[in-house]
Amino acid sequence: QPATMPIYIARALGLLDPLEKKHNIKVVFRSFAYGAPENQAMAAGELQMASAGMGPAIIAAARLPSTLVAITILEQTAILVPKDSTIKSVAELKGKKIAFPGEGSQQYPLLLKALADAKLTDKDVTLFKTDGAQVPTLLQNKSVDAGITWDPHVSNALAAGHSRVLIKAEKIMPIMQGHYIGNGEYVHNDFLAKYPQIVQDLVTANVKAIDYIVKDPKGAAKLWAKEIGFPEKTIEYSLTERISVYNRNVVPERATIDAYTAFLQKAGILKPDDKPKVNASFARKALTE
Repeated sequence: QPATMPIYIARALGLLDPLEKKHNIKVVFRSFAYGAPENQAMAAGELQMASAGMGPAIIAAARLPSTLVAITILEQTAILVPKDSTIKSVAELKGKKIAFPGEGSQQYPLLLKALADAKLTDKDVTLFKTDGAQVPTLLQNKSVDAGITWDPHVSNALAAGHSRVLIKAEKIMPIMQGHYIGNGEYVHNDFLAKYPQIVQDLVTANVKAIDYIVKDPKGAAKLWAKEIGFPEKTIEYSLTERISVYNRNVVPERATIDAYTAFLQKAGILKPDDKPKVNASFARKALTE
């Protein structure tokens, strides 16, 4: 999915070049609008490694022949309202129209939890299904009273000045380093078994890219703008306001994944017997390289 993933920074910094020469391979990027078609491509064996929101990543690790190997972005999601809205709390969303990116998205259970924490259910609001990229426009036009989406769409709405944050994901479900888990890297099991060193080098490249992002966020914003075509100022805003958060500790700890799995099971996105496959060894080794 084209967003501010560290792997784009790795490519821009030339970190993939020595990896390609070392293994005599070519790393080819494929973009998907959202997680479902990306997982369909993974299931068909058309992808060896994928980067997606944690919802689709965990679903893939549970139901497809794939394994989660890293968590590369924290946070990323927020519930927004128009800047001049009178709504000050989630409880005040009762009776309101909320844009969301569908039941299969990770934003859906987050919205349900935010509502539940305010003693509301989905029956107390009107849900409007839309593409996550359209949420800022709907808020700007005041076609909806609120919307939940992911970055860079969150930062796009905020930087444009027409919307504000009602609540960030870290306030709804802080399960890793005080934040929500936003983005996961997962690998097809056949590729993982056959080429573990390539997987290791790619995970390590992600960590090196994160080191650069943390050290020089403005430089990273400039590189991302060239790589994915999003406005540089929007990306800078995301980094400054910590809408998307980066930390070199990308290890998918079992306790974190178990908590997130239970969260998705409660929302009905995962079945009770769905057990995501996780291999944290690549991320742990990357921290030492």
